[in-house]
Amino acid sequence: METEKKMQQIKTDKVKFIQLQFTDLYGIVKSLTIPVKQLPDALEDGVWFDGSSILGFSRICESDMYLKPDLDTYAVIPWLQSEYGNTARFICDVHTPDGKPFEGDPRFILKKAIAEANKMGFIFNTGPEMEFFLFKTDNGLSPLPHDTAGYFDLTTDEAYDIRREMSVASEQFGIEIETTHHEVASGQHEISFKYSEVLKAADNAITLRFVVKAIAQKHGLHATFMPKPIADVNGSGMHVHQSLFDIKTGENAFYEEKDEYKLSKLAYNYIAGQLAHIKGMSAVLSPTVNSYKRLVPGYEAPVYICWGRINRSALIRVPSSFKGNPHSTRVELRSSDPSCNIYLAFAVMLKTGLEGIKKNLTKREPLEEDLYLFNDEKLREMRIETIPHSLLEAIQELKKDAIIKKALGNHTFEKYIEAKKKEWDEYSIQVSKWEIDKYLTIY
Repeated sequence: METEKKMQQIKTDKVKFIQLQFTDLYGIVKSLTIPVKQLPDALEDGVWFDGSSILGFSRICESDMYLKPDLDTYAVIPWLQSEYGNTARFICDVHTPDGKPFEGDPRFILKKAIAEANKMGFIFNTGPEMEFFLFKTDNGLSPLPHDTAGYFDLTTDEAYDIRREMSVASEQFGIEIETTHHEVASGQHEISFKYSEVLKAADNAITLRFVVKAIAQKHGLHATFMPKPIADVNGSGMHVHQSLFDIKTGENAFYEEKDEYKLSKLAYNYIAGQLAHIKGMSAVLSPTVNSYKRLVPGYEAPVYICWGRINRSALIRVPSSFKGNPHSTRVELRSSDPSCNIYLAFAVMLKTGLEGIKKNLTKREPLEEDLYLFNDEKLREMRIETIPHSLLEAIQELKKDAIIKKALGNHTFEKYIEAKKKEWDEYSIQVSKWEIDKYLTIY
């Protein structure tokens, strides 16, 4: 019945082509296009593709994979409407030839974590804040900001109309946009959408990334979610708001009226779980060499393993509940960036938080001081640790974390470490312009 309704909608929307989308290990959207007449077979049996060509998937001898469209993700792609017919998309789950979910599919990995939360009686909700830069393309590959505006500026914000167009396009994919604004750095922007159940939020975040890029390209610009494209200015982060709701009652399991921070004991356990595993999580949440150019003191990026409410140097922040609304009580993880595989990032966030609940981990005392003002001696005295300083250090921490390994599964855990180690090795042998300028003439 649901399939029949969807086929009727497709006919009404004058769709002639279907993009079947999924993500690779890095979270990059991949797609396969089929004519609409092939969709009934795709919904019934899936569409074959060669998994050996996709990063993090299978070896050549095990390459057969099938894409199974998720009916709930149907949307007409607004910029691919033409006289020849419109193009729609479905986000797909990846299956093996025997019909089972592929263990290396990032979306399936998130679904496994969701199933664990559901079994414990919780629904996991998230709301990521996506930051990005818009660059002019008439300067080659050099990052030349599109404007010179700053935080919340309007008169010098040359992308105001472009962000509105991005918002309208996003809404045609079913994404409910809440706010858009210019960020701190020149050419930097943020688009936030409505807080929702985690799988929908992950699908929306993946969709938003390719919407932003497509609309930017239409205007002759390049949009990038690279964490730190320009030295000496703020980088792009992806702060993620999180909460657990009770499946039976529909109440926010993080809320407690009598607590100073309006947080329940369960919420404190959840925070403690994430802080306990944040070093290993960093390789997933901040997954590139460039990510660690952003995670340094002085640019509003959190590097200290602690939590608080008003402290924006803290790794986890507890936003004030909006007008005392229990449903808005949440925690905000601030170290992740938008270059991550969002399905994997949400999966490890959830898994480590649940681990804190299972083990009844004790909350640490909140820190409300600006830790950037503390020297190394003061930080050691307060026993405040930092997240990894480089991708290599994060990889080494990831290797030691059994909980994150369980969240990712053996296949993805090994493939991910292999890919990231290769990335680090490639970076480590490069000779940068800074090195030439620093050393060439004096040695």
